[in-house]
Amino acid sequence: MEEFSDIMPTPSENMLFGMGNPLLDISAVVDKDFLDKFGLKPNDQILAEDKHKALFEEIVKRNKVEYHAGGSTQNSVKIAQWMLQKPHKVATFFGCIGKDDFGKILKKKAEEAHVDAHYYEQTEEPTGTCAACITGDNRSLVANLAAANCYKKEKHLDLDSNWELVEKAKVYYIAGFFLTVSPESILKVAKHASENNKIFCMNLSAPFISQFFKEPLMKVMPYVDILFGNETEAATFAKELGFETDDIAVIAHKTQNLPKENAKRQRLVVFTQGKDDTVATVGDKVTMFPVLDIDQNDIVDTNGAGDAFVGGFLFALVQEQSLEECIRAGHYAANVIIRRVGCTFPEKPDFH
Repeated sequence: MEEFSDIMPTPSENMLFGMGNPLLDISAVVDKDFLDKFGLKPNDQILAEDKHKALFEEIVKRNKVEYHAGGSTQNSVKIAQWMLQKPHKVATFFGCIGKDDFGKILKKKAEEAHVDAHYYEQTEEPTGTCAACITGDNRSLVANLAAANCYKKEKHLDLDSNWELVEKAKVYYIAGFFLTVSPESILKVAKHASENNKIFCMNLSAPFISQFFKEPLMKVMPYVDILFGNETEAATFAKELGFETDDIAVIAHKTQNLPKENAKRQRLVVFTQGKDDTVATVGDKVTMFPVLDIDQNDIVDTNGAGDAFVGGFLFALVQEQSLEECIRAGHYAANVIIRRVGCTFPEKPDFH
C-alpha cells in the first residue's frame, strides 16, 4: 500500500471480491441456562452438530428474535459497500443458498445493500442459518451451514461468466470459515491474485479453523497478503503452529514471516482484541492502534464486530489508503455495528 496518495482512485464495479458462507442470522438474547443446556461458551463460533438441532427450534420461539442477513464474508463486503455508498456493486459476493424463503431474504438483502451477489442455488439443502445467542456483550454463534456447504467450484466459480467477475477484482477477501466448504475454490482465487500481484485477504475466523482445518489453511497461507484475526484466534493459531508464545505482537511478527509466494508484497497481519488495541505489522515492526472509546451501555451486541472491522478496512484498501487509514475505517465500522443488533448499519456512514 502506498504510504500517501493525493489522488484517491475511484472504486469501480466488482473491484472487491468476496466468497463465503451466506447465512441467515437468527439472533436472540438468551441466558446462561440456555448456553449451558447446549454446551456453549459465551463467546465462540462453532459449527452445529446433531445435539444443536433443538437449539434452532428453541431460539426461534424466544421473544424478540431477529432475522438478519449474515455470513462472515458477506457481512464484510456488505459493510465495505455501505462505507463506499457509490458506485453500487463495487463488492461482488459468491456463495451457495437454497431455493427457499431464507434464500430469497438473503438475495433481497444483498440487493438492498447494493452488493453484486451471484449465488449458486441448489435444492439438496436449505439455506444456511446461524444462531446468534446473545448474553450481555458476548455472542455465541452456532452455524448450520446446510446449503452454504454445497458450494461447488466446477458448478459456479469455474463458469466463464463468474470467473470474469473474479478477474475484474483487485482486492479479494475470504473468511477462514470457507475452508470447511471449498478449499479448492479459495486456492484458485488466491493463486490468481498472487500471479497478478493483486491483494488477497483472509481471516482466521474462529479457533476451530486453526485446530481442525490447519492443513487447508496452511495451503492457502503462502498466497495471503493480509491476514485478519482476533486475539483468541491468534493464540490458537500460534499454539497449532508451535510458536511457543502468547505475546500477540510476537505472534503477529511470526505469522508475517511465514512462507509467501508473491515476494512483491510483504504480508500484513492485523489482529483485533475487542476493546483493547488492534495489533498490526508495519514493515518489520509491530504497532498498536487504539480502538474508539465506547460506553459499555452503548454496546447492544458484538455480533459482526470483527466482520465490520474487516469491511471498513477493505473500504479504505480498495481506495489504496494507508494502513493507518484502513485501521481507522475498520475501527469506525466496528464501533457502529456494536451499537446495533447483528451486523446491521444505519442508512449512511458518518466517517470522515
